[in-house]
Amino acid sequence: MSNNGRDYEEFVASLQQALFESEKWTELHNITIERNKKITDNCGIDREFDLYWEYELAGITYKTIIECKDYASKVTIEKIDALLGKLRDIPDIKPIFATKTGYQSGAKTKAERNKVELLIVREENDTDWNAEDGTPLIKYVNVNIHIMSEATITFFRPYIDAEWAKANTNIDLDKLKIEVRSDLAFVEDIDRSDKYTLKELQERFTKENEDDFGEHHVTYKYKDAYLCFDGIKLKIMAIELKYVIPKPIISPVRIDFSKELVGVVEYLGRKSKTMIFKDHVVKNWGQKI
Repeated sequence: MSNNGRDYEEFVASLQQALFESEKWTELHNITIERNKKITDNCGIDREFDLYWEYELAGITYKTIIECKDYASKVTIEKIDALLGKLRDIPDIKPIFATKTGYQSGAKTKAERNKVELLIVREENDTDWNAEDGTPLIKYVNVNIHIMSEATITFFRPYIDAEWAKANTNIDLDKLKIEVRSDLAFVEDIDRSDKYTLKELQERFTKENEDDFGEHHVTYKYKDAYLCFDGIKLKIMAIELKYVIPKPIISPVRIDFSKELVGVVEYLGRKSKTMIFKDHVVKNWGQKI
């Protein structure tokens, strides 16, 4: 975040809006935060405040302002005095002061005695990932993603029952050229009541040998089975196969939850903090009960 007062005002407003939307009270969901709000005091003088909002509950209007100061050093008592001076002739407003760097002791005392709530509103740092009781939030997760590839049949040879083919077909086995697609050619094993395409056979190899990487050679023998492809059905005595189980591709991935943390609001009076993530809010983190 650049050292720009307007940018900081927008940052504080965005976090406050997220807090409203996380509340259970539906009255708070529709609050509009106004920036550079001018309010006329009892003396007829316009006073400008960085952020302002109001809402009505049970017939009572609640008004709040936040002064946002993007200082490189701690806020002094003079800044609290200046805020109190602006509010002196404007009744019934809840004052809040927000900065990134903290407050001098005199500023804290003056604010506490005049019911000014002090906030530190900032981006995340390493201290945000542990509560005072030592309970950690998970900042990083390192994951090794294993990408498994299916077994691949590299060699396929059927042993055809020549006598059956001669008696039941007009196919000249000497001229027959078997070229099959793994998803269309299938074996129908009558004896074992089983039927599978070559692609399904590859899937079986993958499940049965998922940790046995490399090349495998297997021969299946049949009593009553048929190879079906391209409208042809041939009785087979066996099939000889070679297939490869490839090693998995391991891809390390780091999930950085800190990138999901939009900002942090520390409530000095309550000694707690609220962490605003992109999709949720963690309240009272680190609070001493």
